Amino acid sequence: MNKALSGIKVLDLSRVVAGPVCASMLGDLGADVIKVENPDKGDDTRLWHPPDIENLSLYFAAVNRNKRAITVDLKTEEGLNIIKEIIKEADVVVENFKTGTMERLGLGYDTLKAINPKIIHCSITGFGHSGPYKQLPGYDFLAQAMSGFMSINGSPNGEPVKAGIAMADLYAGLYAVISILAAVQARNHTGRGQHCDVSLLDSMVASLLNIGTGFLNTGELPKRYGNQHPTLVPYQNFNTKDREIVVAVGNDRQFHKLCSLLGREDLAKDERFATSNGRVVNREELIPLLQKAFITREADEWMAVLQENNIPCGPINNLDKVFENEQVLEREMVQEIEHPEVGVVKLLGSPLKMSDTPVSIERHPPLHGEHNAEVLSELGYSNQQIDLLIKKKVICDSPVTSN
Repeated sequence: MNKALSGIKVLDLSRVVAGPVCASMLGDLGADVIKVENPDKGDDTRLWHPPDIENLSLYFAAVNRNKRAITVDLKTEEGLNIIKEIIKEADVVVENFKTGTMERLGLGYDTLKAINPKIIHCSITGFGHSGPYKQLPGYDFLAQAMSGFMSINGSPNGEPVKAGIAMADLYAGLYAVISILAAVQARNHTGRGQHCDVSLLDSMVASLLNIGTGFLNTGELPKRYGNQHPTLVPYQNFNTKDREIVVAVGNDRQFHKLCSLLGREDLAKDERFATSNGRVVNREELIPLLQKAFITREADEWMAVLQENNIPCGPINNLDKVFENEQVLEREMVQEIEHPEVGVVKLLGSPLKMSDTPVSIERHPPLHGEHNAEVLSELGYSNQQIDLLIKKKVICDSPVTSN
């Protein structure tokens, strides 16, 4: 069955996280993704371990499935010629070099569109291609800090805290996918490609949503609420007799039902707590009263009662529980694929569920330069020409695999 992006060819010049996330998702959707790495060591994340399986970096594996991999020295004329040959046939170029690097390599957008007017060039940088910070290097941690995200994340009396995953890289990668898909659709009407400029800082500022919008219109700096919610109460974790659970009450009806289940109907009738706004203003008085009720029973008992009555709640899972969870497994969020060097590799499944063009993992995270000969042969290079490129170290020798 055809995939949603069957027939789309992507040249992936990116490395580390944000760009590879973008290109990998395009590959999940069926695009032919060609990942380009330097002939020496390749993507930095190949060396980021532990964790690893027999020296396969699982950080690299997490963001580089569904790609073919080649090595090219971009600082050589022969290397640039290879890239330009791919660009002639490509639909999309994804890169996350510092602003100006593509131009210095002779691969700026003006050059790309001269080679292929339909090319869609997506740049992912720390700060974008305009503004006073455009030349600065960008990292996920910086974007989380500079965007204000860390200032609202953490306990009320503690220090600002970053997310436990590379949130800025992930968001930028997802926004890059959106911009590319929109550019493909626009090209269907205009026949022209375009340059998509995505930054980590922009992506994290956009993630502020209601918190950022609230500040812009009131001028009031938001507080840190830890696991509580600034505008919904109760919306947090509670201790039960044996462990913590999360309860997320989104409206007055749910709150009134919760009070009934807790045996505290009086709280729903209390004018301090009867409305959402009242509960926010009086959270310091309300939360201890709710906590006193929750501590009387065990977590499983409470979750069974609450879920039966449509009160949103759930456990705080460690990853062992996550990947044993029947819902997670039913939704195929754990995938296995054979790797030529280490055997079976388990990867996270795609959250995209499509009835007519289903998403799947078809290619293992590639070996360094695994597809040099395959891709160059498709471009018309002879075996003798490929051997000469290896000898001149424009590309590395393709690894011997068990395939």
